[in-house]
Amino acid sequence: MATPSRKSSTPGTVASKRALPRDPSSEVPSKRKSSAPPAPPPPPPLPSSRPFVEGSIVRIVMENFLTYDICEVSPGPHLNMIIGANGTGKSSIVCAICLGLAGKPAFMGRADKVGFFVKRGCSKGMVEIELFRTSGNLIITREIDVAKNQSSWFINKKSTTQKVVEEQVAALNIQVGNLCQFLPQDKVGEFAKLSKIELLEATEKSIGPPEMHRYHCELKNFREKEKQLETSCKEKTEYLEKMIQRNERYKQDVERFYERKRHLDLIEMLEAKRPWVEYENVRQEYEEVKLARDRVKEEVRKLKEGQIPMTRRIEEIERQRHTLEARIKEKATDIKETSQKCKQKQDIIERKDKQIEELQQALTVKQNEEHDRQRRISNTRKMIEDLQNELKTTENCENLQPQIDAITNDLRRVQDEKALCEGEVIDKRGEKESLEKERKSVGDNIVRFDNLMNQKEDKLRQRYRDTYDAVLWLRNNRDKFKQRVCEPIMLTINMKDNKNAKYIENHISSNDLRAFVFESQEDMEIFLKEIRDNKKLRVNAVIAPKSSYADKAPSRSLNELKPYGFFSYLRELFDAPDPVMSFLCCHYHIHEVPVGTERTRERIERVIQETRLKQMYTAEEKYVVKTSFYSNKVISSNTSLKVAQFLTVTVDLEQRRHLEEQLKEINRKLQAVEAGLIALCERNKHLEHKDNELRQKKKELLERKTKKRQLEQKISSKLGSLKLMEQDTCNLEEEERKASTKIKEINVQKAKLVTELTNFVKICTSLHIQKVDLILQNTTVISEKNKLESDYMAASSQLRITEQHFIELDESRQRLLQKCKELMKRARQVCNLGAEQTVPQEYQTAFQDLPNTLDEIDALLTEERSRASCFTGLNPTVVEEYTKREEEIEQLTEELKIKKVELDKYRENISQVKERWLNPLKELVEKINEKFSNFFSSMQCAGEVDLHTENEEDYDKYGIRIRVKFRSSTQLHELTPHHQSGGERSVSTMLYLMALQELNRCPFRVVDEINQGMDPINERRVFEMVVNTACKENTSQYFFITPKLLQNLPYSEKMTVLFVYNGPHMLEPNRWNLKAFQRRRRRITFTQPSQ
Repeated sequence: MATPSRKSSTPGTVASKRALPRDPSSEVPSKRKSSAPPAPPPPPPLPSSRPFVEGSIVRIVMENFLTYDICEVSPGPHLNMIIGANGTGKSSIVCAICLGLAGKPAFMGRADKVGFFVKRGCSKGMVEIELFRTSGNLIITREIDVAKNQSSWFINKKSTTQKVVEEQVAALNIQVGNLCQFLPQDKVGEFAKLSKIELLEATEKSIGPPEMHRYHCELKNFREKEKQLETSCKEKTEYLEKMIQRNERYKQDVERFYERKRHLDLIEMLEAKRPWVEYENVRQEYEEVKLARDRVKEEVRKLKEGQIPMTRRIEEIERQRHTLEARIKEKATDIKETSQKCKQKQDIIERKDKQIEELQQALTVKQNEEHDRQRRISNTRKMIEDLQNELKTTENCENLQPQIDAITNDLRRVQDEKALCEGEVIDKRGEKESLEKERKSVGDNIVRFDNLMNQKEDKLRQRYRDTYDAVLWLRNNRDKFKQRVCEPIMLTINMKDNKNAKYIENHISSNDLRAFVFESQEDMEIFLKEIRDNKKLRVNAVIAPKSSYADKAPSRSLNELKPYGFFSYLRELFDAPDPVMSFLCCHYHIHEVPVGTERTRERIERVIQETRLKQMYTAEEKYVVKTSFYSNKVISSNTSLKVAQFLTVTVDLEQRRHLEEQLKEINRKLQAVEAGLIALCERNKHLEHKDNELRQKKKELLERKTKKRQLEQKISSKLGSLKLMEQDTCNLEEEERKASTKIKEINVQKAKLVTELTNFVKICTSLHIQKVDLILQNTTVISEKNKLESDYMAASSQLRITEQHFIELDESRQRLLQKCKELMKRARQVCNLGAEQTVPQEYQTAFQDLPNTLDEIDALLTEERSRASCFTGLNPTVVEEYTKREEEIEQLTEELKIKKVELDKYRENISQVKERWLNPLKELVEKINEKFSNFFSSMQCAGEVDLHTENEEDYDKYGIRIRVKFRSSTQLHELTPHHQSGGERSVSTMLYLMALQELNRCPFRVVDEINQGMDPINERRVFEMVVNTACKENTSQYFFITPKLLQNLPYSEKMTVLFVYNGPHMLEPNRWNLKAFQRRRRRITFTQPSQ
């Protein structure tokens, strides 16, 4: 019994195997019922924490399979080296993988029936494969019945069908029938025999996207159908052209025949229609004349009836007119007499009004004189009263000296306060000078800090002179811009610690480090037009996002990343203006990129797998992590950090901020001192104003002592004038009473006259109204009479004309009636119709398309007869043949149109599918070629892989061509079964599979004893490549089976080595103890020297 072993330094599982003696009599089958599944293994494991890819093999169990009684193998996630002597059962593991994953027995090249893979002497065998899945491992069990040569399938211990298993396996992209993925021992030689087309198909299935091979198959089907349609279209087109050419020869004769027939038919119809048109014209004329005669007859009757009432009405109106004119004359005489009486009364009233007006004017004059005298008396009294009041005030202020003394004291006190205020102003000015000196000192310190910024500008000037010149121009022209413009990013960034400058300079490109940052697109265009176009300076400019990203929170907290050694995000390492920070967060994601330490680098694999960060920094390296578009594998790359050049100059922002705060405090104190100084100046000004007011009051008190004598003289003069005005009086009431009495007497007389006048006016108005009414009635009557007389004369004239018209129409009617009868008789004779027969429908239909006038019919008849006479010698048989071919041509044309539409559809499908298939395929082949060439170059040989086809449209002829060169003196030759040696073919096959390894989307690859034909040098080189490639992170699982290896080969910690032994005295798997074996081995080693 043999137990697989492995290197002690390699972590992984141990696979056990038992091989029975070859004597059939000594083989003992396992004790279990043939119909039951194998003994249940442990519960399906949870998804392993080891880096297995989706679909990798976690466990292989074989029972009564080939040379195995019971064996369980647990491969590693990366490279699995299965080593053992020939015949020990290495390839049996390969067969178990193939059959356990629903592979065909014939693919192994050993047997075509699955029953032949059961251990000899056993009726049943079993293979169980456990595949890794993130959602839970998949366990596939296959029980093989030898007698029935059938298999029973189980998924996770539940019965199922082979089709379901195949679907589950295909979903994990496992293709055990693809030589690019699964290369058993008996098929190694067949790989080199694969044609270019077969190799392309295998490669597409192995590493291409799932849809690539489907697109290729669709293209081949579309192209085959396209060829068939092109051939069909070509044949139909040629036959159609022949038919068209044949018909073209007779086309003119046929057209002439039909043209002559059309002319003759038209002549016949025109001759038939002409008498009917002539009859219809006369009939219509008869009907029109008849209708006109009837209308005129009715008009004559109406006109005669309408004249009788008109005559009676004229006579009646004449009598009314005579009566109205007599009454109008009577009213005119009465109006004249009444108007004369009104005129007399009106003259008397006007004289009375004039007397009243004269009395009122005389009274108004006297009233105005009296009002003027009273106003002058009042004004004089008021003036006397004002002067007396002013005199009293002067008398009350006789003793003004106390007030003058008080004002003098106030004036002295104000002058003392003014002197004190001026002293305080002097003190404040001294304090202001002291603060200004302190402000100058702090400002000088800030300038020294700013000089450090000049070092950055010097570096900018030395490295990017154009950018430096643009900075100087910007500082002098900021007024040209509407919004904020930031200087180059390298000048605006201030590192909090200059040792972190290398992270920022390695993360931000040099082009953006020297770029100006704008908030407005319009400002950027103005800047670039001036700098680039006018000054010819090469500068960079960027625009900050419209919405700020400067304060955007990272997607995960820094506390989550601290266990991995990260101490900060890039954004927290420096300070920058808001537009610059927003631009860097938006385009460089500095708020998402963490910075770590050496501890981060030590556990970088775990960091990449667990954090899923796309970019990160360790102490001296930058890591970028990407996910493959085709295989969804995580690919990481790292680069060493360059030394910082521009951001190493660090300004102590805290100290500078402290100085700025100190400067602000000084400025605040200065403002307070200046405010106090302004307040003191205002107070001093107020005291000055108060001093002037007191002086003015003192001056006024002194002037008031001389006013009394002047006021007494003015009062005496005004009293004399007042006495004279009071003596000149007038009795205004008496005058008003006398005037009022006279006016009342006149108004009584006037009222009597007005009453009499009003009565006369009413009488006159009534007479006028009656006269106007009579005149209107008379006018209406005369108008009506005139109208009736005019209408009577017009009706009489119309009656005479209408009667004459009636006689003429009646004569015309009789004449047309006789003509209609004659024409109807002639039209029926032309159409061969009897007296009671109607016109046939075919004639009616044909007549509708012909002219409807005699002139048009005669002209068309002449024209058609001339044309018909031109056609002679025509054969009707030619026409029949031509018509038959035309129908056939139309049918062929429709069929050809359908075929072309179908062909265009296929060509469109080909174009769409080709674009989706060919471009990804070219990229894929280019990647394979790159890796294949690199592998050959490392072996001092040459090799290349390309996509080969003779005709770009023959999609079934596309293939992958492998060309190799193992000696420098030869040219590249295509890999064939005959040109290269067996070892060279093995090396080429192995390197091609390795080129697929990193691009592969399949979960595992199996290669069985491919190194047998290689020489030691090539075998060693190939082995090194296998180890380096298969042991990378995130690569698929790899099974490498070999019976022997060279000495001193390189090994990787990620390799798993499985040793397969065979012999008659092997231990049972459950008795194998690796630790006990190691203790015995150490004891033997220790005891050997003593022996």
